[in-house]
Amino acid sequence: MATAQHSPAPVIRPGVQPLRAGQGTSFLWRKLHSLLGIIPIGAFLLEHLLSNFEALKGPAAYGAQVKFLNSLPLVRVLEWTFIFIPLLYHGLYGVYIWLRGKSNIVYYPWAGNWMYLTQRYTGLIALVYIGYHVATQRFMGVSLPENPGASFHKVQAELANPVILAFYVIAMIAVCWHFAYGIWLFAAKWGITPGETARRRFGYACVAIGVLLCAMGLASIWAFISPKYANAPENVAPALMLSHTIAPQSPPMLVHVRRIPHAVC
Repeated sequence: MATAQHSPAPVIRPGVQPLRAGQGTSFLWRKLHSLLGIIPIGAFLLEHLLSNFEALKGPAAYGAQVKFLNSLPLVRVLEWTFIFIPLLYHGLYGVYIWLRGKSNIVYYPWAGNWMYLTQRYTGLIALVYIGYHVATQRFMGVSLPENPGASFHKVQAELANPVILAFYVIAMIAVCWHFAYGIWLFAAKWGITPGETARRRFGYACVAIGVLLCAMGLASIWAFISPKYANAPENVAPALMLSHTIAPQSPPMLVHVRRIPHAVC
């Protein structure tokens, strides 16, 4: 009679097994990817949306804002250190995570699966949009750092193309969604919102943040195509931009002078 052979039980050793090199580096790269999405990329997104919101005040105000940003000390060092390099890493490593991940929404149509897939697609749209936007506005055509007065007209001329306009609108929605959900993921991954209740409540706050930022972004796009500022000048005069950077002076005080009638001889 044959007897069943059992494999020996694994030997359990006390303590924690050593961390593998691949797992360790992957953990660090993912943490860095998550952190850069909030600081400095998220901070730059907020600044960029606020700066573009100046377009609602007209070409002179928008040109003054562009002039102010380009007059900051060491602006090119700050630009590459805190914007371009972090964006490249966050975008390219995000694509790498997407290619290595799995999301089967056909057989597992869970909310988390849908959110994962949406985050990947919005990230890809954001990466393409940012690359196109930086290339056209920063490195092609009129150089805005040297000609800030031409910034409003340059964007306006680009958005005159209906295809580009539709692309900007879709990209703005995708960027704001990606950032808002990215905040939620950052808080969950870094232990800021432990528990389902905290994550659900914080999710409502992230939705409000995303809607607010998207409304600001779409309003800024509307400022460039609205009839109010149609056919903006190709280059706003420096004097007009200067008037938007100096606080308006208080009106002069009116001094009442009592007139004394002439004496009658």
